[in-house]
Amino acid sequence: MAWWKAWNLTDTLKSELSGKFEKLMVALMYPQYRYEAKELHDAMKGLGTKEGVVIEILASRTKKQLEEIMKAYEEDYGTSLEEDIQADTSGYLEKILVCLLQGSRDDASGFVDPELALQDAQDLYAAGEKIQGTDEMKFITILCTRSATHLMRVFEEYEKIANKSIEDSIKNETHGSLEEAMLTVVKTQSSVLLKCTRNLHSYFAERLYYAMKGAGTRDGTLIRNIVSRSEIDLNLIKCQFQKMYGKTLSSMIVGDTSGDYKNALLNLVGSDP
Repeated sequence: MAWWKAWNLTDTLKSELSGKFEKLMVALMYPQYRYEAKELHDAMKGLGTKEGVVIEILASRTKKQLEEIMKAYEEDYGTSLEEDIQADTSGYLEKILVCLLQGSRDDASGFVDPELALQDAQDLYAAGEKIQGTDEMKFITILCTRSATHLMRVFEEYEKIANKSIEDSIKNETHGSLEEAMLTVVKTQSSVLLKCTRNLHSYFAERLYYAMKGAGTRDGTLIRNIVSRSEIDLNLIKCQFQKMYGKTLSSMIVGDTSGDYKNALLNLVGSDP
């Protein structure tokens, strides 16, 4: 479907539907990268920034995907995604998000220098657990500029040195949105080597679970993750969801949503694994 025709249909849907069902139907009308660009734009417009949305998208996409998102963002909104992030965030969170956009990561594989991996692990330890306080820029530089294969080796070496995982150290040394961003990088980017690995699927399964757990539903998170992964790896995410939480994604959707909105989500998710 031509993009301008989709726009016309989107306007019709907005005039005929409302609420969460409208939001889901409109999301389905966007091409993948334009939808993700829209989610980033919506997260930053107006007062305040939905930092969790920005972190989720930037830290879980490959370099190629980010390039497409940045291109769609500039075409649709006439501004640079990087400049808007710089204007809406600050401090170390801004630095890690911009670093992700500019990263030179090897998305598939590549040679790993064991000595450099060991040095990076030692540098991370020296920047955190070994000292009082934290050298956040050292963490950001290594996490956001090293290749996926290299990071996997770094994390193995780090655990030998620190006697704890890199995730545990990040939780000890950082907090808030910076902690969330770093942990997302570790969970997702370090598993790019095998493209669709358990870690990546675990990350999205966790996002979906906590969107529905407890009182109320985080419908924006639920819609975004189901729509954006529906044609990529949602079936694998469903399997991981059931392993992690002992229940199916569909069963949680049934318990947390209703009406046409529920039926549309169930159709997207498909049959249980």
